[in-house]
Amino acid sequence: MKTRHLALAAAIGAAIAAPHADACTNLIAGKNATTDGSVMVTYAADSHTLYGMLTHTPAATHAPGEMRKVVEWDTNKPLGEIPQPARTYNVVGNINEHQVAIGESTWGGHKELVDTTGNSIIDYGSLIQIALERSKTAREAIDVMTSLVDKYGYASSGESFSIADKNEVWVLEMIGKGAEKGAVWVAVRIPDDAISGHANEPRIRKVNFKDKKNVLHSKDVISFARKRGYFSGKDEDFSFADAYEVHDPSTRRGCDARVWSFFRRYSPDMEKYYAWCAGTSDEPMPLYIVPDKKVSLKDMQERMRDHFEDTPFNMTSDIGAGPYHVPYRWRPMSYQVDGKDYVMERAIATQQTGWSFVSQSRADLPDPVGGVLWFGTDDTNTSVYMPFYCSMTEVPAEIGPGDINTFDMNSNFWMTNWVANQAYNRYDQMIPDIRKVQGQLEDKFQSTRKAREAELSAMAQAGDMAALTASVNKEGAEIAKEATDAYRDLAKYLMVKYMDGNRKKTDADGKFIYTEHGLPASPDFPGYDKRYYEEIVRTTGNHFLADPNKK
Repeated sequence: MKTRHLALAAAIGAAIAAPHADACTNLIAGKNATTDGSVMVTYAADSHTLYGMLTHTPAATHAPGEMRKVVEWDTNKPLGEIPQPARTYNVVGNINEHQVAIGESTWGGHKELVDTTGNSIIDYGSLIQIALERSKTAREAIDVMTSLVDKYGYASSGESFSIADKNEVWVLEMIGKGAEKGAVWVAVRIPDDAISGHANEPRIRKVNFKDKKNVLHSKDVISFARKRGYFSGKDEDFSFADAYEVHDPSTRRGCDARVWSFFRRYSPDMEKYYAWCAGTSDEPMPLYIVPDKKVSLKDMQERMRDHFEDTPFNMTSDIGAGPYHVPYRWRPMSYQVDGKDYVMERAIATQQTGWSFVSQSRADLPDPVGGVLWFGTDDTNTSVYMPFYCSMTEVPAEIGPGDINTFDMNSNFWMTNWVANQAYNRYDQMIPDIRKVQGQLEDKFQSTRKAREAELSAMAQAGDMAALTASVNKEGAEIAKEATDAYRDLAKYLMVKYMDGNRKKTDADGKFIYTEHGLPASPDFPGYDKRYYEEIVRTTGNHFLADPNKK
């Protein structure tokens, strides 16, 4: 067990060490697995130094010979330049004007397969951005990404990518070749009626390489593994995940358990894979499952707020949750007691998220309207998912560039952090107040989409793209401001209501109660939970006994 715990601590520690999004979660739903027929991908960019902002790259035409700079996403280090195509597409965050959306999660893999030449110039973040700039479909994005690393070299470690368009969604897994140029990779199309996910572990195992409609791969994906001694069996038994990564039982708990927590809500058959996640079985979870009910946009947003509720990994039931049942554990992720090594749980929702999204790609709507990025900053659990269309060309100021070391009252990222960091101290008391405001905003944004999209679709069908773009930009600015203003007010409200460990009395509308003479009503003193008091007595004996002489 000691080796397993140390392995998990090392794996999680490595995943959060890089400054950008190395410890991330992606959830996936095919178009026939969703209530509205949309293809959905979720992504949480988890990092302790990542500022939550939405990026934008405008569509452009390029002259022959024009070059594009490639900058490493994790470090801002210039890596090189590549030629621009004749045209690139509008990109809003992780979705483009053709409704192609891409997410990722890092898993590392064999260390010796990271580029050792220093000549590779395409990192995983650049792969995502460049593919979005150049692709009209998910398949085209896979071709762009794999062609780029073949030609210019792959400058990152092992990655899983979720790649969706309005008709289909794929998982692409890739790792470099060390001193050799390029990468080995495999891509699997997730069936339209299925859900999938990945969270810092490669998950593509045995596949039918003859099924060229649903499986794509590099020519040497098996032969290279044989050459490096990672695989020696029959071709039909080849598993990309097991050849190119070592799966310690404990790393499953920190990574695959997040996907399992998603799966188990949509199929009772998934309960048996708790053993895989807990390290007591070597039967891996499937890459995808067919859910017993279709998932909605709201479902996908809620699943991004998961803390292993209703599972043995539940983060609110042990003493580490404290007297206010906080479903978070601060870093480091490992600790030692009496010479034994222990670890903290790693849930989908985590405090260090910079930003996250739930993307929708929909074939029944014009591209400028069908592609929506439901974008939130900071912790997925307390953020507000705001809808921004793939045709947007102006990023609202509240979700624009900022600094993680400079507090800004007009920043959505900072206002969400202000709310969340108060709740981390008094979670079970504050979260109902947060859910009320969060729910009102998200319900409003979602309930207004149908009428709004009918209006935008009419503009698209009439060919009035200038009006559509102006309308999308205007609404995006209004939504970002509304959400940020509401959370600024919420943060102030929480400060006032819960100051000094008390809880001020409020009416049904949340307004503070005053006495008949105009003075603030005496607050409640909620104190701590029963287990907290019991633990004090257990560790201090009679030290705090009110009357030591009382029998």
